[in-house]
Amino acid sequence: MKMIKILFYSLLILLILNGCSSNEVKETEDLFQFKNSYVGDAGAVGNITMKLPKPNGEKISGLELETTEEPYGIIVNYSSTEENEPIEVNYNELALFNATFILSLVQNADWVKFNFVEQELKISREELQNYYGKDIREFNNEEELSKFIQENLADETRVTQFYNERT
Repeated sequence: MKMIKILFYSLLILLILNGCSSNEVKETEDLFQFKNSYVGDAGAVGNITMKLPKPNGEKISGLELETTEEPYGIIVNYSSTEENEPIEVNYNELALFNATFILSLVQNADWVKFNFVEQELKISREELQNYYGKDIREFNNEEELSKFIQENLADETRVTQFYNERT
């Protein structure tokens, strides 16, 4: 659990440092350039998912865009990398973080499913709205949304409760 928090904070620091290096780079690297994209826009969805954190020892192996009938959704598939050392991953926190970004940016996505190597998690927009008590589409920049998510992930009891109430 502590390892994941360190990973998230390290990633956040790297993103901030990278953003400070050049305004031009920040504009092209900001996830919010994809705000209001659609599930059917594979390029935008692919760019969003590729820039989000991945579990250690896993990589994105493909996307499935469910656009034939509502509710529309996104499936993110992961596969193992070449790392030999087993690493503890908190899939629940990672899925909440990534789902919040995806569902705040892709306006017609109602759910996102993560097929991690060791766990499968599906999160809906409605579940996130109830968890946060706020419409996540109201955010307008990456830093603000990331900070908001981290504040909510800091309460491990609440994260556990989110998943327990869904089953």
